[in-house]
Amino acid sequence: MKPSILIVDDDEVMRETLSEVLAKGNYDVYVVGSGQETLSLIKKNIIDLILLDMRLPDADGLDILKKIKELDTDISVIIMTAYSDIETAVTAMKSGAYHYINKPFDLEELKLLIEKGLETKSLINEVRRLRRLHKDGNQKSEIYGTSSQIQYVKELIEMVSKTNKTSVLIQGESGTGKELAANAIHYNSKRAHKPMMKINCSAIPDTLLESELFGYEKGAFTDAKTTKKGLFELADGGTVFLDEIGDMKPFLQSKILRVIENQSFMRVGGEREIKVDVRIIAATNKDLESLVKEGLFRKDLYYRLKVMVVEMPPLRERGEDMFLLSNLFIEENNREYGKNIHGLSEEAKKIMIQYPWPGNVRELKNVIERAMILADQPYITPKQLPFELRQRENLRPKEVGQNPFEVSEMIPLEELEKIYLSNVLKKLDWNKSKASKILGISRATLRAKVKKYQIFDN
Repeated sequence: MKPSILIVDDDEVMRETLSEVLAKGNYDVYVVGSGQETLSLIKKNIIDLILLDMRLPDADGLDILKKIKELDTDISVIIMTAYSDIETAVTAMKSGAYHYINKPFDLEELKLLIEKGLETKSLINEVRRLRRLHKDGNQKSEIYGTSSQIQYVKELIEMVSKTNKTSVLIQGESGTGKELAANAIHYNSKRAHKPMMKINCSAIPDTLLESELFGYEKGAFTDAKTTKKGLFELADGGTVFLDEIGDMKPFLQSKILRVIENQSFMRVGGEREIKVDVRIIAATNKDLESLVKEGLFRKDLYYRLKVMVVEMPPLRERGEDMFLLSNLFIEENNREYGKNIHGLSEEAKKIMIQYPWPGNVRELKNVIERAMILADQPYITPKQLPFELRQRENLRPKEVGQNPFEVSEMIPLEELEKIYLSNVLKKLDWNKSKASKILGISRATLRAKVKKYQIFDN
């Protein structure tokens, strides 16, 4: 959903100009010319940010600001005025304005100010949402399971949550719930009332990752028109969660080590140390110890992170939790799709328990959602399960010596090719050179097929 912006100005030319500029920025834009219209519109619509003129025909801008905050304290308000009045600016900020800008202003400067205002509002909303989850006890109960492996994980989380600054390393395959474990540690700690900032180290280019983590000073590079706070600064008092830290480049690893050791850093282009109070939780699906031996991960950072290690077990090792989780996902989807599916048929259970679940809990959740959409009976049957779950049964020879490629279910050739490619790659630990030789195709052809069928390393 696009952010919504309300322009409040009695100058028709100003309203039209700002409306045209902001409409190009993928915002929902509203315009009014008086204080009364402002309050009426807020009562009927969800507004994220307001550009409020200080001089209105029916009211003073400060009075309207106070009434806006009475209706919705979360709306970011930027005051616009043609008068350089410092006292008025201070009063506006004390009354809850996000920022203050003098007319005439540079449109690019205003757009940057709007982006930062919306970013701040989004952060406030996220913190409040997570606090509500914590208050309701939902956050703690998000790690479900009765297996001995998951019970041990819960005990570790409970112990580490009682510490204040201990670094935590969460290890496990993709889809095992590493982020849920990080959530549980933060929201059961004394830092729960402070922000938890998260970032995926493998999803962002290195130069951008540095700016996201540490922020930058105005003028640090070409597009740095204003100073920006990074995640460590925004998380002061709380927690920073570094997902997939095994993909972080060494030059950034040294900066993370400095934060852990000194609780300080410098923004990009900065000249002064910024002190923070944060706990760092890192997660990875890679073997960091092997990366250390290969020189790809700093040894000192590795030992700093693994003060407390939480190993998330793969789903195939906690079979008793599979049906408990399946039932939870079925209940969620019953509410989502307005259905009344009672559970899994015995035949579906037999298939699911034999499947290795390379995508773990995330894959299980997706499988259940898919089955729920297709289900037209009280129970989920093998018919609604993806073919990759049923292929072992379908590809099994009926008698010894019979053609091993005879199948009991006819499927499209492309789907069979996708399954075979996926199995070969998994068997060879995703070594594409070996796979292309075995398959008798070039690496370029293999890459094209992997892309075509969207086969990913889980």
